[in-house]
Amino acid sequence: MIAQLKRWFGISHGSAGQRTLVQLLKDSGFNVSRWLVRKLMKQNDLVSRQLPSHKYAKAEKLHLSIPNLLEREFNVSTPNQVWCGDVTYVWCGSRWVYLAVVIDLYARRVVGWATSIRPDSELTKKALRMAYESRGNPKRVMFHSDQGCHYTSKTFRQLIWHYGMKQSLSRRGNCWDNAPMERFFRSFKTEWMPRVGYKNLTEATGEISQYIVGYYNRYRPHRHNDGSSPIAKEKQYWKTYNEVAKND
Repeated sequence: MIAQLKRWFGISHGSAGQRTLVQLLKDSGFNVSRWLVRKLMKQNDLVSRQLPSHKYAKAEKLHLSIPNLLEREFNVSTPNQVWCGDVTYVWCGSRWVYLAVVIDLYARRVVGWATSIRPDSELTKKALRMAYESRGNPKRVMFHSDQGCHYTSKTFRQLIWHYGMKQSLSRRGNCWDNAPMERFFRSFKTEWMPRVGYKNLTEATGEISQYIVGYYNRYRPHRHNDGSSPIAKEKQYWKTYNEVAKND
């Protein structure tokens, strides 16, 4: 079991804490308590990189023409019902590189992402295109984000319209209105990204993809999913959906 504990701790880049390791070990066939995991982590000098929880600031101003349709209803009933997007920055060698991400709220799965040296609408459109194409061109998806100009620009709003989506914006300065995205970026930066950043854009792009595809979507237990990874949560949904459809 200790070998599996170290294996999962390594796969997570040293980010997995007690709760996460309990779930990952359970998936490997070991039913253990948090007390035992905490003891084994201490004995083997395994210290999680995760930070404690924090609170967000509040604000009330809405966008003049695009309302907050989501209104913090983060628990949705089906995939491709609501997507959220946001942009963050990553240090690469001697400059900032920007990362745009789109997640599906149903299982908190990352469905699109892109990097660029400029935090503009081309970056956010690239991430949205990836999400739209990878999910099979779904219709009537709600897309929620903050009020950044890369989401309110004419070209981005035209792409939203072209894809048949509804746009929703957070209130100005209110991180809690897009909390799932804030949590994802916080997880990436504390669990995976080196504290000194990356050497260059190539390294950053590769490591970001590895975190999303190789760890977060596939393995990382999520409290919202009752301990399942995003991919496992969606697989269970489609299995149940197909069984119901067959019986009907």
